[in-house]
Amino acid sequence: MTLKEAASLPRWRRPAALLFLMAGAMPIAFATWSALLNNFVREAAGFTGVEIGWLHTVREIPGFLAVGVIVLLWAVREQTLALLSLGLLGAATAVTALFPSFGGILMVTLVSSIGFHYFETVNQSLQLQWIDRRHAPQVIGWIVAIGSGAALMSYGLIVLSWKTFDLTYGMVYGLSGGLTLAAAVFAALAYPRFAAPEPQFRHLVLRRRYWLYYLMQFMAGARRQIFVVFAAFMMVERFGFEVHEVTALFLVNHVANMTLAPLMGRAVGRFGERNALIFEYAGLLAIFLAYGGIYRFGWGAGVAAALYVLDHLFFSLAFALKTYFQKIADPRDIAPTAAVAFTINHVAAVFLPALLGYLWVVSPGAVFGLAAAMAGLSLVLALMIPRHPVPGRETVFAPGLPAPAG
Repeated sequence: MTLKEAASLPRWRRPAALLFLMAGAMPIAFATWSALLNNFVREAAGFTGVEIGWLHTVREIPGFLAVGVIVLLWAVREQTLALLSLGLLGAATAVTALFPSFGGILMVTLVSSIGFHYFETVNQSLQLQWIDRRHAPQVIGWIVAIGSGAALMSYGLIVLSWKTFDLTYGMVYGLSGGLTLAAAVFAALAYPRFAAPEPQFRHLVLRRRYWLYYLMQFMAGARRQIFVVFAAFMMVERFGFEVHEVTALFLVNHVANMTLAPLMGRAVGRFGERNALIFEYAGLLAIFLAYGGIYRFGWGAGVAAALYVLDHLFFSLAFALKTYFQKIADPRDIAPTAAVAFTINHVAAVFLPALLGYLWVVSPGAVFGLAAAMAGLSLVLALMIPRHPVPGRETVFAPGLPAPAG
């Protein structure tokens, strides 16, 4: 069914509604896994910074191999692959607590990560194909808000019920993973197959004119690893946060995201991707420097928690990088480039967590200092984005030139 034909369907069966449903289903499993992870691995397997680094290195291997999506698209449609991957994420999350050892946790994490990363790769491609450029920042802002709302619900239930009902890791992982799996099955049965406006290339696409987008994706992946791996782990290791306290912190993050993401989408639409990304990277530079100050000056848990919330808010502006690419891309490049970009985004993720795990044991402040340097470099790259990017004007160095074939 074409997108034009889909406009005659009831609103709940249109492509945007499917994107909203998937945006809500994924965090139910992933947010729960993230909220419980640091406490689960310490209690079940006695993880230190070294083991948590290796865990996240293993978790990011499927992201590095996301380029394999291009091969799978020869056999299945993007929409089908997205739902299969979402179901795999849910199923793997549901059985996480059944493997309470270093090897077992790594194995189930790898499986769930395949589902998560392949879903995210295809989902980003579908968003850029199904949403027109004029409304993309606003609609993607709503998608971010819905995802935050689903994560908020998951975190809220954990906070309210973890101690009250004496829940176990097995119960919570099983329920959250099962709900995500059920949502994937429902979506597969309830929605027609939507055809993209432009047939997608099904081979590896690397364009010279996308070089800035590729480089910014690499830096974003490296920066994100330090935040995802070590910022939350710091709360548990240094300040002794328990499950419900870590989850409450995540809950605050997503309340803020759910409220502000639509406003951020409108701001990107009004002020442009260049200004939005400059604002994001300048903020992250300051926050990572402040993280280092926690270890240098002995700031307490309140400061660390406030920085964590601000950190998460600035990261939520990252969708401006998606809409920047949408504006400069050949429409047929979107699917293969989404896979290539996801792989580039995860190059550093394969080795950085494990290496920084060893540095963390020696100097946690140095880890955050490295993140600040990455944010500073990203800020320089953002200054290379033109105010009005279009094909042929992908960077400030190529104003108004016709878009080359490569």
